[in-house]
Amino acid sequence: MKRWINKQKNIIDFTLSSLLRRKGKNTALFFIYMVIVFLLSSVMFYTHALKQEAKIILQSTPDIVVQRNVAGRHDLIPARYAEEIRKIRGVSAATPRLWGYYYDPQSRANFTLMVSESKPLASGDIMIGSGISRTLKVFQGDMMTFRTFAGDLLTLQVANILSSESELVSSDLILLSEEDFRYLTGMAKEHATDVVVRVRNPKEFKTVAGKIVNLLPDSRPILKDEILRTYDAVFDWRSGMVALVIFISVLAFIIFSWDKASGLSAEERMEIGILKAIGWETADVINMKFWEGTAISLTSFLSGLVLAYVHIFSASAPLFAQVLKGWSILYPSFRLTPFINPYQIATLFFLTVVPYTVATIVPSWRAATVDPDLIMRS
Repeated sequence: MKRWINKQKNIIDFTLSSLLRRKGKNTALFFIYMVIVFLLSSVMFYTHALKQEAKIILQSTPDIVVQRNVAGRHDLIPARYAEEIRKIRGVSAATPRLWGYYYDPQSRANFTLMVSESKPLASGDIMIGSGISRTLKVFQGDMMTFRTFAGDLLTLQVANILSSESELVSSDLILLSEEDFRYLTGMAKEHATDVVVRVRNPKEFKTVAGKIVNLLPDSRPILKDEILRTYDAVFDWRSGMVALVIFISVLAFIIFSWDKASGLSAEERMEIGILKAIGWETADVINMKFWEGTAISLTSFLSGLVLAYVHIFSASAPLFAQVLKGWSILYPSFRLTPFINPYQIATLFFLTVVPYTVATIVPSWRAATVDPDLIMRS
């Protein structure tokens, strides 16, 4: 065993010296390899962290959201529908909800207006998201002017800025009183945007949703699980777009690996011939090339992972955060909590390290099985 270990040490020493002799080529290879791992792992890390962050934030999502459909489109729902839904067995609460959108010409962004039930506000006061505060340079105590549906001006005072911890969903949010919301949007008192429903037993979500449809045929119940799946699908779609952009780089790396597998350079073949001539066995040559491929691939892989970690969780992903976050104007600014799935690391490893290592061994095996005198004369 000790003899085998010493032999491996000698092979590794020779492999490192061989890599240093071709440091220009290997440095370029290391850089390309590292950049590809960095891009792929950045997309995977960011998408997974966003999905986990959204799941945590959306845990307080209502069990069922009931909308009204007219001609296949979302329409205002009568507030009395909440009273009808409360009569259904298994429903613990049904509350009309007021929310909508407001286009701001100054920032060219759509704000989300919502009447907060958990944080009631006095008429004339509002709470705004960090994205709005950052974009419009509006802070606590400042005044904001809105144009109502009738063309009148409504001036409201910023009572507070929403916490940055919830900026993923509150960056463009404005909380206001019911009176100010109805005056700004023109929504009548007998209408609401939708109805949020709480169900006592989570196993009865679908049953209650079916009863709501039977009771109110023009309604559309949306379950909490459906909302979570929608967010997952949106983030997967956006990450797919980014992955498609870097596919060209991945394709270039695949072509490079294939070229590596198709044969060795004349210098490398000569080196193998000399090693065979001085007594190296075919297994020793393959072992040397294995350590060479492992050294380059593992170093590049680990360097790419570390850079991706810093890029996503320390620098907030400046390269493609705007694409994955999805806001058109008011991009949320927050630092994601690291969520790294071992399955992702394993997938990246087998997609990058294993193919390149194999690509270095196969041509070396071919060259090592040829007569060394023939190699050196050719």
